[in-house]
Amino acid sequence: MAEADDESFALQLILPEGGKTAPCCPHGPTLLFEKVSKRGERGRRFYACSACRDRKDCNFFQWEDEKVSEARLLAREVKNQSKRPLLSQEEYHTRFTTFISLPLDEKKFCQDCQILLLPGEREAHASHRSTDVSAAQLRRPSALLRPLDNKKSNAQYLFTDRSSHFLLDTLSALGYTKLLCVGTPRLQELIKLRNLEQKHKPMKSLLLDIDFRYAQFYSQDEFCHYNMFNHHFFGGEPSSAVLQAFLTECDEEKVVMVADPPFGGLVKALANSFCLISRMWRKLQSSDGSNADMPMMWIFPYFFEPRILECLPSFSMLDYQVGYDNHPLYKHGKTGRKQSPVRLFTNISPKDIILPKEEGYRFCSVCERDVWCLNKHCAKCNVCPSKDGREWKHCSACQKCVKPSWRHCHSCGRCALPDHPCGLSQGKEGCFNCGSLQHKRKACPLKDTHRISSCPFSAKSGRSKNVSRHPLFKHKTKMRPGAACRAKKMATQSM
Repeated sequence: MAEADDESFALQLILPEGGKTAPCCPHGPTLLFEKVSKRGERGRRFYACSACRDRKDCNFFQWEDEKVSEARLLAREVKNQSKRPLLSQEEYHTRFTTFISLPLDEKKFCQDCQILLLPGEREAHASHRSTDVSAAQLRRPSALLRPLDNKKSNAQYLFTDRSSHFLLDTLSALGYTKLLCVGTPRLQELIKLRNLEQKHKPMKSLLLDIDFRYAQFYSQDEFCHYNMFNHHFFGGEPSSAVLQAFLTECDEEKVVMVADPPFGGLVKALANSFCLISRMWRKLQSSDGSNADMPMMWIFPYFFEPRILECLPSFSMLDYQVGYDNHPLYKHGKTGRKQSPVRLFTNISPKDIILPKEEGYRFCSVCERDVWCLNKHCAKCNVCPSKDGREWKHCSACQKCVKPSWRHCHSCGRCALPDHPCGLSQGKEGCFNCGSLQHKRKACPLKDTHRISSCPFSAKSGRSKNVSRHPLFKHKTKMRPGAACRAKKMATQSM
């Protein structure tokens, strides 16, 4: 569950029921939510946008039992139409075919409108900033397009080359020949580059992404405009048919999916979409009634592990730390962190995935899997327990391994930070930051310092201003400086 504005309630996502159609906003079918009190009392259900966590970006709201007038429905449809791309994907691809045939000095890109310009369109964009486009940039549109940076609705972070090559090398070694890229444009680009170089085994790829700008660079068989939070294809049945054709395996083809959702996303909604894709894949195979799931990799912060495993029990978390090029924290180097909290969750056997030794991973002969070098095997727990990349220690009293900064508190009967408030409830009552039963988190005098200073991945400069103000709109922004602890809080409070 996500925390609600009224802290005596929480919000529960209600998955779509068969035959029931949800109203649509510009981002496709909305999601159904229900307020639930701590005593289990259920409130009135309502629909809200699946893709935007701030109502300034999408203010759709409708009670489930609300009667909507024809005039309002018409106005809503007009608004939805106004938010759609001006051209279809087929039209964009036709433009791209014309564009690549132009001489190099005539290939221009409008930075303000984020579109490729044909010669007849330059006059209309004369007052805009434009730049020349090289062949290399056309093969790597993620470097040409400006990352969406509205921190309250979109924040696009792109894999480093290190992580991209690791993922493709690993999947190729496992025999996968078709990669479904859900929100991972860098993998799509790298596959196409490798196929041109002919140095690796050819792979096919299909990109599903909510950013329609990528339609300018790919054909209908390479890109689908898609919302992963509600499994919605903006292109309708033709786009869904493209996915079905891609998921069909023949001539010893093997399909795998790699998804990189925005951090803080509604895990339950994402898991439902991924299960629908897996179900589609299963139906398309010619096997004799196999109930196997589609091979998948889900990239998400490690502290969402309980939620992901609750929704997808066949998944397990790997120690590999995913890096991002344009993220101030989650990349290697002087401006990044030594350790990233982003991990791989997969239903592929961990024994089959070899992590790079040169990056600090080692093989644990007891667990029979590769782990981070500081993740030491605990003979008492019989696991490599570390989740955050630090070496954990075993607490005999708790009978489990805990973080190195924690100490056992005999008053509380558990391990906690040394400066934690003793003797207070371990439940959800009171303040999450300091543990006081006298106030809630919003009124905590330590909310700007206590949690952030104790988090190994938080920014030293202080608290990010971008705190979720509405429980529905937490899933379009990836982690920013100082937000790791707050996202961990959301994960532990989620249901």
